[in-house]
Amino acid sequence: MREVMAAAEVGDDVYGEDPTVNALESATAELLGKESGMFVTSGTQGNLCALLAHCGRGDEYIVGDHAHEYRYEGGGAAVLGSIQPQPVPIGDDGMIDLSAAEAVVKADDFHFARTRLLCLENTCDGKVLTGSQMRAAGELAARYGLGHHLDGARLFNAAVALGEPVAELVEPFDSVSVCLSKGLGAPVGSVLVGSAKLVAEARKWRKMLGGGLRQAGVLAAAGLYALEHNVERLAVDHTNAARLAEGLVGGVTIESCATNMVFVDVASAGGLGKQLEERGILTTWHGSKCRLVTHLDVSSDDVDRVVEGFSELLS
Repeated sequence: MREVMAAAEVGDDVYGEDPTVNALESATAELLGKESGMFVTSGTQGNLCALLAHCGRGDEYIVGDHAHEYRYEGGGAAVLGSIQPQPVPIGDDGMIDLSAAEAVVKADDFHFARTRLLCLENTCDGKVLTGSQMRAAGELAARYGLGHHLDGARLFNAAVALGEPVAELVEPFDSVSVCLSKGLGAPVGSVLVGSAKLVAEARKWRKMLGGGLRQAGVLAAAGLYALEHNVERLAVDHTNAARLAEGLVGGVTIESCATNMVFVDVASAGGLGKQLEERGILTTWHGSKCRLVTHLDVSSDDVDRVVEGFSELLS
């Protein structure tokens, strides 16, 4: 990946003149079955550009109550776009409650924010939304004339887990943001795809948000490499996560394990994070809970080290 970055042909992306960025945008759009794509610095920026392109001041978007773009992206839609989030519950399967979503679609009344957009996330907490679930959400959006956006930060994990073409999974959506980092291993970047008209609007917002890049081909080259080489291997991460979940016994409760994430609850977690760090295992804890994530830099031997570390420290 670093070799292709060093050799990348570059130009000025602000003027659309970086051939490697253009190639990445076209390749991602084609892969996801959409008209156009736009390279952005992060999934947060991709989601925000999409929300700003879909919605205006005083509009609202329906979103899961612990979806990333609602809870972990700084409230950017509200702060920078005056767009109101309307959260609805997410079930144990990672899917929003569509009945609850339908119930909060606002009537055409000046007392209310205008409902403009329905958002999903796949995967959500590592849980895979199926094609039928996403089509059902798409039908709801169409019934009320809403836009439909997917935070697909780990979309390729979902596609690999389901064994389905990614373009078929995202067919119901008007816009999709996919991360090139995380499991795909690029150092920087996401791509937002959708119709040519929507992406053109999002590009204007990207510029306002400080996302206009110059010779960005060195980063786009990493993204192209990731798409070409690191998608199918995500299955290895899923296998390693399952192996991790199976190995963590004795004082560890596995709350969920799907794709590449293992959510654990350790009643006696006090001080455990520091003890693991002393063994070269970095974790982040929220009370007794922790999310363990496998990726291309985590080997099966690393999984064994983590299992051994938990076992010895909790015994």
